[in-house]
Amino acid sequence: MSIFENLSKNMLAGFDCKDRAREEAFRLSREVIRLCSSSIRSVHRNDLASAERLMGEAALGLEKIQEALKDHQDVRYAGFVDGAEQEYAEARNVYSITTQHQILTPDEVGVEPVNYLAGLGDVTGELRRHILDLIRAGRAAEGEYFLGVIEEIYYLLMLFDYPDAITRGLRRKSDLARSMLERTRGDLTNALELAKMQQSLCSFREPPKK
Repeated sequence: MSIFENLSKNMLAGFDCKDRAREEAFRLSREVIRLCSSSIRSVHRNDLASAERLMGEAALGLEKIQEALKDHQDVRYAGFVDGAEQEYAEARNVYSITTQHQILTPDEVGVEPVNYLAGLGDVTGELRRHILDLIRAGRAAEGEYFLGVIEEIYYLLMLFDYPDAITRGLRRKSDLARSMLERTRGDLTNALELAKMQQSLCSFREPPKK
């Protein structure tokens, strides 16, 4: 067997191994994203037990991804794993913020900082949805806390003004957060003013006490 035959055999074996690892990690990443999306929907439906279960399954999926790619770090940073980590960070913080009024840290979530920040950017859209649900339920005043969280997330993201090669699209997430903040502030302000007006009308209509 010639040197080129040996070389090609060894290299092909290495590439086959990398390809199998990539396919498995890609499949797992799609599953993690699906689980996280379902978890967020469960939070909005107030099905917290399902939300916790789905997040636990997603965490196991991320662990399997790390194991599959431990010898293939070039594949790890190809992009699709980042998407799974961002979705997981979003799901964990949506649950924590809406149920416990607590923002988790990157270490508590267990993902890379840039993916944590990107996930926070997406959290703003889910908090906007939560505030609109509160408004429809006649609980607009409760939305003020969550509007404050959206504002804090936006200011946090604005601190990381680095090239996209470093932040991997974080500027777009900052723009999203700003849009969510401006639109939600207007909706909540209108809802609170309407609630005050309705309260005043009710007080006006009440007969005077004797």
